Amino acid sequence: MPAHADWQTDAALLLTRRAAGLRAHAGQWALPGGRIDAGETAEDAALRELAEEVALRPGAAAVLGRLDDYATRSGYVITPVVVAVGAAREVQPNPAEVASVHRVPVSELLRADAPILNHVAGAEHPVLRMPLGTRWIAAPTAAFLYQFREVCVLGRPTRVAHFDQPRFAWQ
Repeated sequence: MPAHADWQTDAALLLTRRAAGLRAHAGQWALPGGRIDAGETAEDAALRELAEEVALRPGAAAVLGRLDDYATRSGYVITPVVVAVGAAREVQPNPAEVASVHRVPVSELLRADAPILNHVAGAEHPVLRMPLGTRWIAAPTAAFLYQFREVCVLGRPTRVAHFDQPRFAWQ
């Protein structure tokens, strides 16, 4: 995946690699985000986290909506918020939280080999992965990428909360 230095203006999603020093899920692929503070809505938190993690500051009008909540094996409930930021180049990763920032062209989500569903011992439902470049991204991030593809790009109602995560994400 191209780093933010290889910026393009094609429609894309912003994906980060979490900093190695984080106590939870260090080094994993993620969308910008974090905890909802007292008195915040999920939308408020999404806008604040965009500013804190990658120095993007879109206004409330940039919020397009929410995808499905996803309960993780590690005890979090993630509420994905879709925010349009245009082809902003002024992304500045916060090194305390973000190791790198990547633009994933929306066209990459439309690959014929996506999604990848695997069965994992001990999981009731299949694990969802999304291929990107020569790699793949695991759920929960993959579930958000897949649902964004299905709902926002292809206009197909799709639920993802039932997909499981790979074992490395269970802690």
